[in-house]
Amino acid sequence: MIYDVLIIGAGPGGIFSAYELTKLAPELKILVLEAGHPLPRRRCPIDGVKVKGCIGCSPCSIMNGFGGAGAFSDGKYNITNEFGGTLHELIGKERALDLMRYVDTINVSHGGQDTKLYTTANSHLKKECLRYGLHLLDASVRHLGTDINYVVLENLYNELSQRVEFRFDTPVSRVEKLDGGYRVTAGTEQFEAKRCIISAGRSGSKWMQSVCEDMKIDTHSNRVDIGVRVELPWEVFSHLTDELYESKIVYRTEKYGDLVRTFCMNPRGAVVHENTNGIVTVNGHSYEDPALQTENTNFALLVAKHFSEPFKDSNGYGESIARLSNMLGGGVIVQRFGDLIQGRRSNAARIRDCFTTPTLSATPGDLSLVIPKRILDGIIEMLYALDKIAPGTATMDTLLYGVEVKFYNMEVALDEHLQTCHEGLFVIGDCSGITHSLSHASASGIHVARYIAEQ
Repeated sequence: MIYDVLIIGAGPGGIFSAYELTKLAPELKILVLEAGHPLPRRRCPIDGVKVKGCIGCSPCSIMNGFGGAGAFSDGKYNITNEFGGTLHELIGKERALDLMRYVDTINVSHGGQDTKLYTTANSHLKKECLRYGLHLLDASVRHLGTDINYVVLENLYNELSQRVEFRFDTPVSRVEKLDGGYRVTAGTEQFEAKRCIISAGRSGSKWMQSVCEDMKIDTHSNRVDIGVRVELPWEVFSHLTDELYESKIVYRTEKYGDLVRTFCMNPRGAVVHENTNGIVTVNGHSYEDPALQTENTNFALLVAKHFSEPFKDSNGYGESIARLSNMLGGGVIVQRFGDLIQGRRSNAARIRDCFTTPTLSATPGDLSLVIPKRILDGIIEMLYALDKIAPGTATMDTLLYGVEVKFYNMEVALDEHLQTCHEGLFVIGDCSGITHSLSHASASGIHVARYIAEQ
């Protein structure tokens, strides 16, 4: 089975590389191999009634399948170099921004035309944040919502499937270099092509590391982000979310000098489970359709941890904390902020009497038994700082879900074309370690596709 281009992974990077190749080089024979299901079959069994928690589906339909881990996210495409990855360090700032803007036009033309593009430019809120040591990062944000994001992905698949071959439920086990190309093994089948694009996403980080070891591709130590997801009444942050939708705010703690940041803000959204390599963590979604919206807003507070010699397994560190949460709570733990400050665990009665109604069925518990003190101290300090620009943040009934962990792949050594030391082998998206967002991952796919088409 010989092709011109093999693409491993049908997440944002894989989708947009295939899309651009069909536009610029329609004569190419392209195969996309995806470990998860087609979009219509991606269904999480958690319904809150019969199935209240993660049951360990393999593969996890939230993390794998057409659209990748971003398919059931809230569909935020941030157009910025200030966060979301370091793609601009390899290809240049202006080119990175141009690619992200191009991705936005594709999303708009495939079903996102009625969604809004927000911006932090010249926001008076930036000045208000600075008064309290909070730094609002610059970005334009296209919010598709989980529902419209699904529509965009449907339309992209319907268009691509006419020109690109997709194979779902086909996890790749091995990538081999041949004379003049590559061989990919998936189960009992093998596929060959002159060029191979790996876009295995965050869930493929461990597999990507094994590929790099087998093929002698250099990697560099990366980081892991550890924190909690905060849930509170939507009114508390409405003055921020109405204007900005996504407010990326960074704070340097006074106690340790650590950086704590907000991440993935979901106005009127819902807190959800996420399964990464068998570990249950927490995330958040939001919708454009008012009928699907809630009375709460949720967002993550994350602390990035970088490790020096001799320790190299940053993901392993994050996994150990997440596993401890799973061991104590059977999955995700929820705690009232007031209980955390008073040094007591939340129980079912306290959660039931809470003024903030949780949108996720989680186990009441004590996050101080799970999250390292330094990280938890930073999160608490950040909550009090946010309370100054959004009064009501640091109240007794604010809910904290834990843990939220963002795993990053070891950063793969790539050139300006996102090509490895092996000619014709490219690594894009979050498995490369250089992108951490939908927009950056999508842009990396476009970038590689244009290079291949030029060749």
